[in-house]
Amino acid sequence: MLRTFALIAMAAPASAAGAAAPDGEDRVYRALKTLRTSLIRIGWVVVLLSVAGYYLAEPVLRYLRDLTAVKLAAFGIPETFFTLLVLALAIGVFLSFPYILYAVLAGIRPLFPAFSTGMMRGFWLASVVLFYAGVLFCVRLSLPYGVEFLLDVDSPHIEALISVEKFVSFCLVFVFGFGILFELPLAMILLGRIGAVPRATFARNRRYAILFITIVAAVITPTPDVFNLALMAVPLYLLFEVGLLGMRLYGPAVKKS
Repeated sequence: MLRTFALIAMAAPASAAGAAAPDGEDRVYRALKTLRTSLIRIGWVVVLLSVAGYYLAEPVLRYLRDLTAVKLAAFGIPETFFTLLVLALAIGVFLSFPYILYAVLAGIRPLFPAFSTGMMRGFWLASVVLFYAGVLFCVRLSLPYGVEFLLDVDSPHIEALISVEKFVSFCLVFVFGFGILFELPLAMILLGRIGAVPRATFARNRRYAILFITIVAAVITPTPDVFNLALMAVPLYLLFEVGLLGMRLYGPAVKKS
């Protein structure tokens, strides 16, 4: 089945490339086969770490509750149990993120011969650092201030009782959202390396990038005040500038003739 998919994927380039087609076809097939193996291994790693994460789920939930100073309530008998299962799965993904990223990069690397093993490892290391830096930034700054602002909006005569399920879902979206958004400079560098979007395009449309970053920050942050918006927008813009610098240092992998 993988062989058939590879033949279909390379059919158009094969007619144009002539003798180079078999190499490209084989490269796609090997990439798909490696990626399939990587996804299977990722699934096992996530499952095993999620089992271990179940024993960490309750302490993590207590930490998030104390961090945000909220009062949690369960509006159903199985709500807390299923919430802990979701949190355990999230912990498994969080702990296995370095392996997930490395396995995916190793799986798709055959499609890009210009990317050496050393370059891939550097990209992997930077991605892991940026992801956990985004999570740390969220947990230490944005999440507590955002929740505090939302709770202060309530009337002093109303005591907020927050569902444990909705609270965990809110925190997970927030934490993983920040972690992924902090990958912006690496995504820009990757687009430049494969020649999809040149650096000049990003630099020329900086004003639109600022507008897009502001919109994304307004959507991700749960509060309408300028302070919390800036907590997300300013780091994202700085990461955008870091991405431009990285695109200057690491130009396209293949120069166009």
